[in-house]
Amino acid sequence: MGPWRTIDGAELAPSAIAKLEVLLKGVFEKERFLDYIRYFVLWETEDGFVKKIAGYHQYHATQKAVAATVRASRPSGDRRIGVVWHTQGSGKSISMVFYTAKLIQEPAMENPTIVVVTDRNDLDGQLFDQFCAAKDLIPLPVQADSREELRELLQTAAGGIVFTTMQKWAQTDEEKKANRPFPVLSKRRNIVVMADEAHRSQYGFATKVDPKTGKVTRGFAKNLRDGLPKASFIGFTGTPIEFEDKSTPAVFGDYVDTYTIRQAVADNATRPIHYEARQAMLDLSADNLPAVDNEFEEVTEGEEEESKQRLKSRWAGLEAMVGTEERIGKVAADLVTHWERRLEVMDGKAMVVAMSRRIAVELYEAIRKLRPHWHDDDDAAGAIKVIMTGAASDPESYQPHVRSKAKLKAIEKRFKNPDDLLKMVIVRDMWLTGFDAPCAHTLYVDKPMKGHGLMQAIARVNRVGFEPTTFGL
Repeated sequence: MGPWRTIDGAELAPSAIAKLEVLLKGVFEKERFLDYIRYFVLWETEDGFVKKIAGYHQYHATQKAVAATVRASRPSGDRRIGVVWHTQGSGKSISMVFYTAKLIQEPAMENPTIVVVTDRNDLDGQLFDQFCAAKDLIPLPVQADSREELRELLQTAAGGIVFTTMQKWAQTDEEKKANRPFPVLSKRRNIVVMADEAHRSQYGFATKVDPKTGKVTRGFAKNLRDGLPKASFIGFTGTPIEFEDKSTPAVFGDYVDTYTIRQAVADNATRPIHYEARQAMLDLSADNLPAVDNEFEEVTEGEEEESKQRLKSRWAGLEAMVGTEERIGKVAADLVTHWERRLEVMDGKAMVVAMSRRIAVELYEAIRKLRPHWHDDDDAAGAIKVIMTGAASDPESYQPHVRSKAKLKAIEKRFKNPDDLLKMVIVRDMWLTGFDAPCAHTLYVDKPMKGHGLMQAIARVNRVGFEPTTFGL
């Protein structure tokens, strides 16, 4: 556990006050201590018994968030609870568990239903596993596997924790064609929608009409509010957005609590991050440089299947040049040399972020040629693996890297084990959010990234356990 730096949660205690005094007054006040023991200690049993307790920022953020929820969900409330901004790596997912545990026991909420929304399937699964692991603290959650199941789950009388992705708030084709709004699922005021890093999709309030078919498509965020018209909304994020047309506080309300990168490093909740620029240049004529549109960053963040049209045009042009055989060879050679020098100084693990699945696979093969002994067909052996989604219809070269959920979980356990020989994984977007591996201290980025996507990625190597350094190739 890190230091306890506040007595009342309103401000940090002055350095002149003894740390022991801050701890005694900040934690062991009778009512606070009993509350802490009841709601802020959890056990995880997936890999043996692991006890986790709240840091001061998690404890007080939860108290503030519960109070804000009660205010926002009243008949006179505006249903915007607010934003909990805790920097990446500081235990945001566990804070969401503590908040849920405290909220469901709050008498004023009258047995609320908690709807946890993400905008990615992998985020949904990772957070769902975190909530399931805390089964002694909260009821077991339910994961909506389809749009139809989601609608059924949310028509219950009261209670429960429901997980869903934002995409499941899409309308049916029949509803679009008939220009019908999303159906009302519940008019209860004690429904709380908790969004985890669902940045882009949370601003989807616009209505669009297809000029060819006449179908009317409403943004997921609008459908969510149409379906739960009296629900209240809270956002948990490590990277809040503040743009002219997109603002996390504008959607969810004012900041409930903040915990910055600087404070997290000072508390040793996360490790500092250092950056080194590295380049693998190609000689290209001006005619070969693609014109990348303004939405390129959002395209690179999304699922491949959601970006097919853009991938065929501008994205495909850039991807083709980034993924040339010549450039991949340069990247592989530099990466191998650099990583072996890193291991001479500090043992640990590395993640490599590639621009596409094709590049990930070809980079793996290039590294394999340089270091054949790193490769092994057996998932239980080998020093390097590719982690990516896939299907039976993918090219033959992809198939060795397409795995079931169980096999991916087995590799994940290998990667998180500091004593395992698996030292490096190549990813496209899997494991770049909600993935904690303290033994991973180096990130090689070979993909255009910025904003919250970049912040989420580099936070894979700021976990306490090793001194992390990020390197962009």
